[in-house]
Amino acid sequence: MKVLIAIDSMKGSLSSIEGGRAIADGIHRVFTNADCEVRPLADGGEGTLEALVSGLGGEIKEITVSGPNSKPIKAVYGLIGNTAVIEMARAAGITLVTGEEKNPLVTTTYGVGEMIADAIKKGARNFIVGIGGSATNDGGVGMLQALGFSFLDGNGCELVRGGAAIKNLKTIDRSKALTELNECVFKIACDVTNPLLGQNGASAIYGPQKGATLEMVKELDLALGVLADVSKGEADYPGAGAAGGLGFAFRTFLNGELKSGVQLVLEETHFEERVKNADIVVTGEGRLDDQTIMGKAPIGVARLAKKYGKKVIAFSGCVTDGAKKVNEHGIDAFFPILRSVVTLEEALDKNNAAKNLTDTTEQVFRCLQLMAH
Repeated sequence: MKVLIAIDSMKGSLSSIEGGRAIADGIHRVFTNADCEVRPLADGGEGTLEALVSGLGGEIKEITVSGPNSKPIKAVYGLIGNTAVIEMARAAGITLVTGEEKNPLVTTTYGVGEMIADAIKKGARNFIVGIGGSATNDGGVGMLQALGFSFLDGNGCELVRGGAAIKNLKTIDRSKALTELNECVFKIACDVTNPLLGQNGASAIYGPQKGATLEMVKELDLALGVLADVSKGEADYPGAGAAGGLGFAFRTFLNGELKSGVQLVLEETHFEERVKNADIVVTGEGRLDDQTIMGKAPIGVARLAKKYGKKVIAFSGCVTDGAKKVNEHGIDAFFPILRSVVTLEEALDKNNAAKNLTDTTEQVFRCLQLMAH
């Protein structure tokens, strides 16, 4: 029996690879000779860095960068051969600012550019970038400034960092941008479809959660409009408004490709090639509910598995009544792993979660063994 295992991380508990290994242990209790292959899985958001680096044999790099408020912070990214895995939130995330620091008029993506530049120096030419959870609304200008682009006002002076300054933009000078960028490929994990501007744009939809008042939203939207006009970028492209316009910056200046996060991860891990030869596919996540079908990682796995007629089993920490919807989207059967009434802290404990996952997997595969006989 060949089993392909790809489970999303159980946040606060097991990583994708740890969960996959726990499942493999349960299978081997029943089918000792089963060929279990554990692959990393993530949806492009939090956890993608760890999943890909640990699953594909990469390494974590630490660097000091400018945080969202331009103060020095420690950030990490992954390096797998010539591929860099970057979560923009590590340098410009909403969790890095609190209280009055939440101010998209001044927050910047400069640190994201510093991570990219550092990875380029270390030989990276292929980039996987997750752009969820930003604290910024600067249209990616800060990132591009860190990569050598110049954004100049009417006096030929470089714009200061932050979303508000972009309204003064007159010209963009690309002559000093890193020449290596011409050799780079940027694949962007982006699961929102908002345009850059307007009532569904970056400023209006996401600005308030980053600290923007109604007046600030208007100012930021106007500023991003100036950026779109001067750069002649495609402001209406789905996802251009992601991460305060970072999606727009990647497409317009770095020829980046915006893709579904889970689709991107599955492609980078060559999941489709592996699913062809599997007898059973096992997936899951921390919580299966009615939102799982909205492009989350287990459904991405199930859809590829069904393309080749494979049976799909899912495990999760807990399930809701709405989880039954996943049965209509490729997951043949799902199983919660909690085995007794415990506190949340006890459920999330790594050792408890791994034991519960292994024990539940064992019983499910015992059923499969009975059916086989």
